[in-house]
Amino acid sequence: MPNFWSDPFSFLIQWFNSLLLGWGWPAATVQVVGYAVGAFILVAGSLFFCLLLIWAERKIGGRVQDRLGPNRVGPFGLFQAVADMLKIFTKEFVTPDGVDKVVYNLAPILSVAAVIMLWAVIPFTITFYGNDLNVGVLYIVAVGGLAQMGIVMAGWGSNNKFALLGAFRAVAQLISYEVPMVVSLLLPVMLAGSMKLNEIVRAQDVWFILSAPIAAIIFFVSSMAENGRAPFDLMEAESEIVAGFNVEYSGLKFGFFFVGDFLHAFTIALLFSVLFLGGWRGPGADQIPLLGFVYMMIKTTIMYFISLLVRFSLPRFRIDQMMNINWKMLTPLALGAVMATALIDKAMVNLLSSLTPLLRTILRTVILFSTNGLVLWVALDLMGNVLTHRERRVVAEESRPVARPEQPPVQPDGEVL
Repeated sequence: MPNFWSDPFSFLIQWFNSLLLGWGWPAATVQVVGYAVGAFILVAGSLFFCLLLIWAERKIGGRVQDRLGPNRVGPFGLFQAVADMLKIFTKEFVTPDGVDKVVYNLAPILSVAAVIMLWAVIPFTITFYGNDLNVGVLYIVAVGGLAQMGIVMAGWGSNNKFALLGAFRAVAQLISYEVPMVVSLLLPVMLAGSMKLNEIVRAQDVWFILSAPIAAIIFFVSSMAENGRAPFDLMEAESEIVAGFNVEYSGLKFGFFFVGDFLHAFTIALLFSVLFLGGWRGPGADQIPLLGFVYMMIKTTIMYFISLLVRFSLPRFRIDQMMNINWKMLTPLALGAVMATALIDKAMVNLLSSLTPLLRTILRTVILFSTNGLVLWVALDLMGNVLTHRERRVVAEESRPVARPEQPPVQPDGEVL
């Protein structure tokens, strides 16, 4: 039995299993009940944790934009999210005529479930995780597609042309930005030699953000676009398509879309910490898993704050700008980084094999960081040449008609008629 103070998560899990086995339950039944209880705690805990995320996001957004944020209900406005939750529970469910009820009602549930399912494979400590799948990275990509399905179902099942247009725009954006995100995920998999998230964390003697900075930046940007947050929030551009794919939803169903949105933002920070910042790794984290959880939360909080800073600072992109960033910048850059890293890393296997592990790790990181810098410099130079030699599109004639009042007729003596 592990020590409660160093590894409380494993202690409680083993205590619960021992309790059920002591009651005479079969081992298979205990395992099924353990999975069910763990899933319930994960779902309930993440939904209540969302209240804290809502308060934090509104408070940080207020400070960034020179406002106070919530400050009336409870100390520091802590109970404002609780008040909003109670209010949305009392709102009426309005179901428009002509909707596909199964699709319409399943969409908000799927948008939240897709985010919570990602937490099942995230290693919070060396011993605390839902399931350490041997295809963990592939699982993340696959489950991320369920959120897109929820958006399509919301637009299609609402029997509203504006909701359908919003869903089309959202899916075009999400599928487009999934391409560079998936390509960037290849780099931590190549560097670690495994798709298990826990193995990726263990392989980061030096954080992968130093070995693959281009992949880290692309993953962060494309993940924000996948979440549909500013400056990539075109799927909910109120001035163009009312409120997007969720325009026909009300009450708790409407709130579920935003629960998924807030949880997704924090989940992006969790995944970034695992893939590029060493996850739970830190001094003493192997011996005291609780320390690993603290390290993980510190890294995640920093990345979450950076994502909020971007959201509350930058204006919304136009749709053509957003697609240009994806297809003309992020995707080619991700492909170039993958090819360069694969070639250089393979060449270093034989060249550095005779060195000590510490020196080999340091040299590998320095060479890969320099390779990424070279790829970025070449990409920026090529993009600069393209932009310099592009002819500016003429949007209007140089001489434009100007509205002027007609001159009144004048008599020869100068008197106006």
